[in-house]
Amino acid sequence: MGVMARLLKQCRRPTGWFGRLLARAMNLGHSRLTAWGLGHVSVGSNFTILDIGCGGGATVRKLADMAAEGKVCGIDCSPESVAVSRKTNRRLIKEGRVEIYQGSVSALPFPDNTFDLVTAVETHYFWPDLLNDMKEVLRVLKPGGTLIAIGGVYRGGRFSKRIAAWAKLADVAYQSTSELREVLVNAGYSEAQVFEDYRGGRICAVGRKPA
Repeated sequence: MGVMARLLKQCRRPTGWFGRLLARAMNLGHSRLTAWGLGHVSVGSNFTILDIGCGGGATVRKLADMAAEGKVCGIDCSPESVAVSRKTNRRLIKEGRVEIYQGSVSALPFPDNTFDLVTAVETHYFWPDLLNDMKEVLRVLKPGGTLIAIGGVYRGGRFSKRIAAWAKLADVAYQSTSELREVLVNAGYSEAQVFEDYRGGRICAVGRKPA
């Protein structure tokens, strides 16, 4: 396996000491993308929020600042990411405002109708079964709740040629804006929209659980 393929495998599921280092790097690398994406949704001060693929935990911390009277959960399939995220949010965890879990988007360990908002930053193209995983997210959203999936990987964008080679190495599925919106609709979301920043090479997909 080449160096690039190894790195992409780590992006999917960070492991070992390098995985922890990568999770910390994600806290810096995803900051501007996250801020841009979150500008497309409303975050209430008392929201209960889930961040899927929480990585190093910076998005969880940002969301906890926005939902100062609410609660934020993070979940990641990588034990290394979970460890880094817990360290990043140790004060908020101690205060009872944040919880971090290890688990899969395909089988979320939460009851139906739990969250006002679910976020996913640079992760939805790694999900094992995007359509069914979107349905699983829909299950844990409250009626009227929102999913936002933010990423810098999509078909038809400014960096599509570069991304095509990356996606082949990483063995990931990625969609155009219209294809991603179709997945949201087929999964049962209403008001499905996909926002594109072509120049920045980034998108965010937003869908609402019918009330």
